[in-house]
Amino acid sequence: MMQTWFESKVKYMKVSESGSEQMVAENFLLDAVSFTDAETRMINKMQEIVKGGEFSVIDIKKSRIAEIFQYDDGEWWYKVTINLVTVDEEAGKEKKLRTYYLIMADTINEALKRLEESLSYLVIPYVVTAIAVSTIVDVFPYVPGESIVAPEGFVPVDKTKENNPIFTEGTNPFEENTDKQAEDSDSEATENE
Repeated sequence: MMQTWFESKVKYMKVSESGSEQMVAENFLLDAVSFTDAETRMINKMQEIVKGGEFSVIDIKKSRIAEIFQYDDGEWWYKVTINLVTVDEEAGKEKKLRTYYLIMADTINEALKRLEESLSYLVIPYVVTAIAVSTIVDVFPYVPGESIVAPEGFVPVDKTKENNPIFTEGTNPFEENTDKQAEDSDSEATENE
């Protein structure tokens, strides 16, 4: 399944290591299916991070990052640009396809080593054209079930007939009226004969 990464910029009050509060705008990367899903997931994540404080999502855009390589250790996210070199057999020319990756590491050298390990499956040659510390603070990959939010008052279909708060005493008043209307129309038809 192809992942779609969204870069989101969020402005919020952050407590520094010295204990003072300051307003910051930080970038986050998250996997989502649409802009709406990205905003919803970002708001949910920020509610966990800020815990009652105010924040605002000031920007969401699709990211051109193809893949992330997340490791347990690593302080920084490095954005790596590579050119995949292919040959167009019809034209006989070399084509370069630019691709972006995000790698967690402590140093540039470590990021390059991890890139080589992670891309060892590639059979076509590539050239690393840029590597730099990214402005992205954290990455939130998609977790199944995380985005499932039931609207307030939602009643599953299998429980609509019993204990449905919309119906009086678990019965549908419209169904009763339908039965009475059918009886009334039958009795009217009998009287007219």
